[in-house]
Amino acid sequence: MSDALHVVLDETAMVSAGYGNILASRLIQRAHTEPGHFLYAPACALVEADRARPGTAEHIAALPAVTIVELDLAAALAVARGAGWAPAHVRYAAEPTPERPEGAVIATAAPDRWAGQPVRLLDLSL
Repeated sequence: MSDALHVVLDETAMVSAGYGNILASRLIQRAHTEPGHFLYAPACALVEADRARPGTAEHIAALPAVTIVELDLAAALAVARGAGWAPAHVRYAAEPTPERPEGAVIATAAPDRWAGQPVRLLDLSL
């Protein structure tokens, strides 16, 4: 088991960060300053966040501690099977990989939207 913390931001977490959510801000700050803290922003969620709050995509993409998860073929196939582009890409990005055998936690400001799904959540709602 690794001590690293891998967190995937859903679109609600990204929008919350743009509005100054203290929990989202702490995540970003820790990823920037503490080894072993990693943040990911799936491209499809980035688009939805920018639609909800224009300027969010540029803000998140400019943060050096955030890795943008591109929509490659494997992700596109996962998104094609999902109910919505953003949630499907977020869930795909949180799945275990050889580099992250335990997968990642999904940070969200709307935990109810993930009810019933086999994901680990970090609730950013205040």
